[in-house]
Amino acid sequence: MERGSRTGKAPTKKVMLVANGSRESADALQWVLSHGLLENDELILLHVEQPSSWKRNALATFRRRPSLPVAATSTSGSAAEGGGDLEFLEEMKSACEAAQPKVRVQVERVEIEGKDKAATILRQSRKLSIDTLVIGQRRSPTFLGCTLGPGGTKAMDIADYLIENSKCTCIGVQKKGQNAGYVLNTKNQKNFWLLA
Repeated sequence: MERGSRTGKAPTKKVMLVANGSRESADALQWVLSHGLLENDELILLHVEQPSSWKRNALATFRRRPSLPVAATSTSGSAAEGGGDLEFLEEMKSACEAAQPKVRVQVERVEIEGKDKAATILRQSRKLSIDTLVIGQRRSPTFLGCTLGPGGTKAMDIADYLIENSKCTCIGVQKKGQNAGYVLNTKNQKNFWLLA
């Protein structure tokens, strides 16, 4: 049964955006809102976070350090538990609802399973039957076409990994300047420049 067929509307698609509060994530959201959605589509803002036990252990270790000034260790309760620093998710959701009022928007927060953020994103996209996965992409320094990681070794970032391994269409979005458009990367199309 096609999506949307029960309501008599055109079939809809499910688009998932990896949301992390970065400039690249915000740029990808701008692209999705202007080019990646149609009326009645569903947009899922996915935030992948560290497991709660890891956050509690890191916070406990941080608080035990006696050499740090008191001001450096004082945090609000919600921020200390990971809630205060996630306001960007509600801001992104509000921006979506204002720009595309007929698009259903939801926020999903999941914890990293194991130590692999990319694998967690792929599992979530399969679980939710996502049609299009969108991730903001930062261009790393390259040498002779190879992306260089720490120590000058060839590296594959999360966006490249998702593009190559996603079962659904995955689009890496990079904004090029204020009015210069976007560079899009998919499995079949690399460095496609879209003027906007």
